[in-house]
Amino acid sequence: MVDSIIEVKNLTKTYKVAKKKLSQKATYIHAVKDVSFQVFSGETFGIVGESGSGKSTIAHLIMGINKMTDGKINFKGRNITHLSRSENKELYRQLQIVFQDPYSSLNPKRSIEWILTEPLIIHKIGTKEWRKKRVIEVLEEVGLGESYLKKMPHELSGGQRQRVVIASALILQPEVIIIDEGVSSLDVSIQASILNLLNDLKAKHNLTYIFISHDLNVVQYFCDRIAVVYLGEFIELFHTEEYNQVEHADYTEKLFNAIPSVAFSPLDCNY
Repeated sequence: MVDSIIEVKNLTKTYKVAKKKLSQKATYIHAVKDVSFQVFSGETFGIVGESGSGKSTIAHLIMGINKMTDGKINFKGRNITHLSRSENKELYRQLQIVFQDPYSSLNPKRSIEWILTEPLIIHKIGTKEWRKKRVIEVLEEVGLGESYLKKMPHELSGGQRQRVVIASALILQPEVIIIDEGVSSLDVSIQASILNLLNDLKAKHNLTYIFISHDLNVVQYFCDRIAVVYLGEFIELFHTEEYNQVEHADYTEKLFNAIPSVAFSPLDCNY
């Protein structure tokens, strides 16, 4: 049996709603409500839902970007819910995230070499010479190369920028990468090439992905299991290959029935 690498138990995030009147009682909304799931080593676990459903909040809670209201998160059997700054730093060598917008994910005033070298410096990994070799190696892995070292983000296309963002996630050799709407800002042909790249990297480095998206075509192609989230709650979780073999919640059926009849086929695209 494959061990779980991430285990989320009763994850909850609430926000206090601002009062309109002093006499009004405090009210709260649940961005995430009592969510529990496991992610197994080597799989791609999909979380899908409409905008505002809470799926990105789940990613941010796992990464510690936002603080949970309640619940527990285990990484490789270790409770990571409350860690010191030094423990967080070590954890996030193993757990990385790729955000939606490659344009805002990169420092516009720094070269690609600087952007990719900085995490190695922060974590005190390698010599100056080794770091440069590592940066070139990762650039080549994402389909770019040494010629991109001195380029600035504004000189790159959207697809090239997202490849740099992926390289930035890879540079510390993590075990898990969370991809939060990581291809949604790209056109379909570029999406396909990035998904193919991610699949190749997963196989090469035995990565585990948590893939968050609102695009059912992409999730069906890319993920081993799919969790459907609605108003901050998981309403369903199933293996992708079993979708047509089991009954689904009305909300899930609505989402999947909205998929265009032409299947998304990244395998037909080169990168």
